[in-house]
Formats: sequence, C-alpha cells, structure tokens
Amino acid sequence: MGYKVVVAGATGNVGREMLNILAERDFPVDEIAALASRRSIGAKVSFGDRTLKIRDMDSFDFKGWDMALFAIGSEATGKYAPRAAKAGCVVIDNSSLYRYDSRIPLVVPEVNPEAVEMCSATNIIANPNCSTAQMVVALKPLHDRATIRRVVVSTYQSVSGAGKEGIDELWLQTKSIYNPVDNVPPGKFQKQIAFNVIPQIDVFMDDGSTREEWKMVAETKKIVDPSIKVTATCVRVPVFVGHSEAINIEFEEFLDEDEAREILREAQGIVVIDKREAGGYVSPVECVGEYATYISRIRQDSTIENGLNLWCVSDNLRKGAALNAVQIAETLGERVLGKD
Repeated sequence: MGYKVVVAGATGNVGREMLNILAERDFPVDEIAALASRRSIGAKVSFGDRTLKIRDMDSFDFKGWDMALFAIGSEATGKYAPRAAKAGCVVIDNSSLYRYDSRIPLVVPEVNPEAVEMCSATNIIANPNCSTAQMVVALKPLHDRATIRRVVVSTYQSVSGAGKEGIDELWLQTKSIYNPVDNVPPGKFQKQIAFNVIPQIDVFMDDGSTREEWKMVAETKKIVDPSIKVTATCVRVPVFVGHSEAINIEFEEFLDEDEAREILREAQGIVVIDKREAGGYVSPVECVGEYATYISRIRQDSTIENGLNLWCVSDNLRKGAALNAVQIAETLGERVLGKD
C-alpha cells in the first residue's frame, strides 16, 4: 500500500525537483496531486512517465491525503500549512517559517531521523536551509566520534538558491557583458552577480550577520547539538546550481585526517573524493543532479590543537531542498505512518 501525496508549488524549481525525485526513488505513491496558485491552472508537470495537471491550491481539500511536500515560500505556507495539518495531512515544509519553532522538528534524515516522530503534535515537519543541510550531513559523523566544539564555515552559494529569478539574472547579465547595449542592472541581487561574488545573502541583522548566516548557526544547533559554536560567512557566487562550503572544525578530541576520511567514507549520504593532485576534488558543476554530499580536501588544521579543514559540495536543489524533503517523506512513512 502506498501514500496519497501532495506537492505544493509544483511549477517552481524545487517543486519540479520534488516530483522528479519522488519518481526516481520509486516512492510508494497511490495518488499524487500537483498544486500551485490559481494563475498556473491548466499548466502541466511531469511525474515519471506521467503528466499531471496543476490543481488550484486555494480550493484543494487536504482531507484524506497522507503528506504534502510544500515549496511555496513562507507567506503562502503560513496560510495553507495549518489548513493541511488540521485536515490530518502531514506537511513537509521547505520554507523557513517553522524551522525555529521548538514544537516543529527540523530534520535531515542522515542526522536526526528520530525527530520526525515529534510531528504528531503539529503535523508539520521543517526542511532546513540548503546551506545547512549539506553541512550537517558532514558534521554529524565527525561529531559522534570526536565532539565538535566550533565550526567556521564560508559558503559559495549558487544563484539557484534565489529561485528562477536568480538564475535568469545571472544568465542575462552574463550575456550583457558581451553585448553592452543590453545592460542588465541588479534586480534579484544587491550587486552585479555575473563575474562577481556578493558577500550578502538575505538581509542584515543587528550584529552584522546576514539572516542566511544566522540560519546556519541556529539550524546546526537544532539539528546536531546546541552546544556547537558556529560562525558563518555566506557568499553568492556566479554558479547556476550547486553550493560549496569551506568548513573549519575544532574538536574536543584529536581526530586524525585519515580517520576522518574513513569515517566520512562510511557515512550515509556522503561520497569522499579526496586526491592530493590537480583536480582531485569535486566542484559544484560536477554535483548537479546527484543525491550525494561530496567531501574533498580533508586536512589537519595546524593552527589549532584539534582542527580539520574540509571542502563540501552538493546540489542545493536536491539535497538542499527537494531530496531532503523526499527523504523526510520516506522516513515519515517508515517511522510514523507505517504503511508498507
């Protein structure tokens, strides 16, 4: 027996990826509904070898549906998620709306799968920020071995993290560099993104951090361990898909780089490619369309007593959003809903 599954926001980048991944992973679906706003009525989306007609989110009745994967942004989620949850449909939400609510589990299945069992109180599960998701997959097995004290992370985040508008802006600005007549001023981003990097993602907070940086701190503590100290610098780079992170980790105990490499090789959801030669690492373009979080350039940090550096790359539309949501759905089925 399978599940009755809703994908809300099915016409967007993440919603389409959710449908693709549900099909790729042979998720047990008895019935599926693709929802979007009223202006998308009549549009069609693919689900494996099937074509689904978009249904109106506003008039949809969630009663009798098992789970709903939401990719519709915080404002719309605030309107529709309580309606779905009240109808008995478990919401797996990709927005930031519920991530910091202590009643709502924030889940990365390779890290804290047991947290899905908390969903019975609200019928809502939160999906973490894309930059956090890939980092905690790498941190958790190392933390279990040597206890992480502090993390310093610098991110190199692709424009797809800002949605279709971000992708379009990079594409159009890149073309305009070679055709100055077609000037494309910044719109989605604060400065020109083509051939540039922007050390701001989201708005600034009172302490000088951006909200994206704050998210990485708060979410790592909630998912892995509240005692871990985290400081982040988040940077938007002119890459279409794939987030990269340079991560410096300080442990309570010494952890040799060779042991760390073996721990990560054995960890769920991770592929280690770490050759000390030209090109012996993974770059973001190579991770596009892949499920794994890739780890490279593992090495001791000689400036502190118990330190390691590593390079972490993942497809942000997959592990950072759609894949993690589908993995939560799989875990929800195994641990809570109990259908085979």
